[in-house]
Amino acid sequence: MQHLTVTGLQWGDEGKGKIVDILADDYDMIIRFQGGHNAGHTLVIDGQIFKLSLLPSGIVREDKTCVIGNGVVLNPEALAKEITLLEQGGIHIGDRLKIADNTPLILPLHSHIEQARGQVKAIGTTARGIGPAYEDKVARRAIRICDLHHTEKLRAHVQSLVEYHNYWLKGANAETCDAEQIYQFLMQYRDLLLKHHTAIVPFLQQSAAQGKKFLFEGAQGALLDIDHGTYPFVTSSNTIAGTIGAGTGFGYPTYRLGIVKAYATRVGNGIFPSEDHGKDGDMLAEKGHEFGTVTGRKRRCGWFDVPLANSAIQISGTDGLILTKIDVLDEFAEIKICTHYEADGKRLDYLPHHLTADEKSITPIYETLAGWQTSLNGATEFDALPQQARDFIAYIEKLTGKQIVMISTGVERSHIINKMPK
Repeated sequence: MQHLTVTGLQWGDEGKGKIVDILADDYDMIIRFQGGHNAGHTLVIDGQIFKLSLLPSGIVREDKTCVIGNGVVLNPEALAKEITLLEQGGIHIGDRLKIADNTPLILPLHSHIEQARGQVKAIGTTARGIGPAYEDKVARRAIRICDLHHTEKLRAHVQSLVEYHNYWLKGANAETCDAEQIYQFLMQYRDLLLKHHTAIVPFLQQSAAQGKKFLFEGAQGALLDIDHGTYPFVTSSNTIAGTIGAGTGFGYPTYRLGIVKAYATRVGNGIFPSEDHGKDGDMLAEKGHEFGTVTGRKRRCGWFDVPLANSAIQISGTDGLILTKIDVLDEFAEIKICTHYEADGKRLDYLPHHLTADEKSITPIYETLAGWQTSLNGATEFDALPQQARDFIAYIEKLTGKQIVMISTGVERSHIINKMPK
């Protein structure tokens, strides 16, 4: 597998950070291709906790080069803070970080706009300006890292951008933005951004020609994809594996791994057919420590959803699955799997888009499996798992038609069962 893509197949929070950290051993570059600093990864390495929301997870390995692609919208302040935190934790960045010079920037006005619109409550966003930054990109108003080379042109660009947004802010009786403050914000981080920026397409092409191996790391999950997710309660970028060409300029095929939890979680609003509103849902949240890395919000919890998983597998072109947090199910006597839905008297093996805003019309149908009620925490050998756990894994493989090639059994890097093909 010369190049590998790792994406989440649920609503994010599948444990991608740990998996990318483990897989990074076999790759030279770890490349982020979409999203913003709304995507949290928690890594536990030798008891030390690293919480990342922007830098690729592989940055904690000091022999790896990490790349932020142009499909990302980048907040300079968040970047600086994350680099500082890693340096304080003994992780030295040096010249190992490369950022595409055509990466759009998130400015303070973007989070201000998002809050003024009230989208934080309506959609359940992180209020970090991700959506408005992508809007400016699509409308060809964005300020990109490459624009920082020409300071006078940049000042005029900022003035034009602020005037555009202030027109709406005034109409909404909201506080307007100051162009000079935005310009000085950019000047504050200019040296940092120009230090790490690179022309990404020739950089990746030359690296590939030298035999370098790439690991592409997605943010969020396929069910939050702006086109294929549970719209409108989605993120503002395409989260599926096929996005790497647009998000980095690297259009060659990769082997694609998709990550799923052994159950399901969701942060914020939106449809969640297999959500459990009772004691089992509370138990999943407690045992899984289900609180958002970025926001600290409690995640909604429920059971593994096969129709949604299969849709995500299809649109992502997934070759193999990685199953995480199976140990969270250790104490359950019975474990449910949603195998299909019923709506309007019909059996559905997928979630139609016209029903994503009408959750009450969908009835999830479950298959119940016996639990194993013994600890899997830290297990490293598949054959050592109890039969009930192996049956659970085999059933997911059967229903999805995909082999599970890696199983995470705890928070540490070493808590893994590796069945990856060589």
